[in-house]
Amino acid sequence: MRVKHNVSRVAALVAVLALGCRRTDTPRAAPAPDVSRAAPAQTLPPPAPPMVPPAPPTPAQTPDTPPNPAPPGRWTRAAFPIVDIHTHIDPEATSRALALFDERNVRIGVNMSGGMPGMGLEQSLAQQQQSNGRIIPFCNVDWRGVGDPRWLPSQIAVLERCAALGVRGWKIPKVLGLGAGDGRGNRLHVDDPMLDPLFERAGALGLVVLIHVGDPRAFFEPATPQNERWDELQVHPDWSFANPMFPRWGELLTEFENRVLRHPRTRFIGAHFGNCAEDPDRVERLLERAPNYYIDTAARIPEFGRHDPARMRRFFERWQDRILFGTDLGLGPDPRDVMLGSTGRDPPTAEENERFWVSTFRYFESTDRHFAHPTPIQGRWTIDAIGLPPAVLRKVYGANAARLLRLPWPPR
Repeated sequence: MRVKHNVSRVAALVAVLALGCRRTDTPRAAPAPDVSRAAPAQTLPPPAPPMVPPAPPTPAQTPDTPPNPAPPGRWTRAAFPIVDIHTHIDPEATSRALALFDERNVRIGVNMSGGMPGMGLEQSLAQQQQSNGRIIPFCNVDWRGVGDPRWLPSQIAVLERCAALGVRGWKIPKVLGLGAGDGRGNRLHVDDPMLDPLFERAGALGLVVLIHVGDPRAFFEPATPQNERWDELQVHPDWSFANPMFPRWGELLTEFENRVLRHPRTRFIGAHFGNCAEDPDRVERLLERAPNYYIDTAARIPEFGRHDPARMRRFFERWQDRILFGTDLGLGPDPRDVMLGSTGRDPPTAEENERFWVSTFRYFESTDRHFAHPTPIQGRWTIDAIGLPPAVLRKVYGANAARLLRLPWPPR
């Protein structure tokens, strides 16, 4: 059986709302509006040396060399409590999700497939109650009808209703930039000024805005056996954006950066390591310029894990207050519907499930070298761990997200 990329029925609905994006991400009580809650000015940590692009694979890093295995029983559970900022949990999978959370020391999961009022959000809020607050939703908006004079007021009203219901954030899938139209026959750019009131209102409502822009850089390159993500593109050919009809990777990132910088009173999370795990220097430049900006680690350890580990450790230490742990875990109503950062032709095996969690925690907690990354289909290479200090781990794993979303922390 081929696992569905959209692991929830609510996610399927959001995919419909995505207005024909070639591969829509499996998407899913704010306090009183407080416009003054813009991130305070801060003294920047000292800059890190420039990132050196990954060197060509050495013989020790080629797919033909067995990776360094983890000792049995190590790194099966996070060293400190986790808030997983980036998940997709179908309401029918709640009990399975909580059992998995308990096993891995995940105290709270943020469901990015929360839906809209009247279109799945009520079920997601019921899931929040059923889970005693351990699964909390971000909401979504309807990208159909952009350009119609009624569209903007209607979607502002959606965000207002979501905030009134206690939702803490708004998730934007990559349909913005890659799929939605502007009502004038063109692509809707991420930084299109017509969207400014929507983002301003989100900030005034206290909603945190998580944006997935673009996709891995390799998905914008020719889908051939020479592409380093060929394994993934073979299974999901519609994930390729190499066709010139799509904007280029760097173009989307520039639009995204413009959007974040335009709204200093709105708190943003750049999904998937700021949508730019291939270039941490670029991620760092936006973090320097926008104190209202955070990034998550979801589904990108395979990418940023192959950069120089000393450089990446410096990155995490410098930005220890602005990095949020995430996995892009997806659980559907069928126990076989599981997404571990990505999906293959078949449901993940027990061995692949264990590798996903062990390699994730091993990356952050150990100083091991040359070991298998969490998601085999995302590339045939190994990664090197960064061994974060306990104080930094506590923040990245949970405390940062809890502070950003105003969650009770530390957990009991």
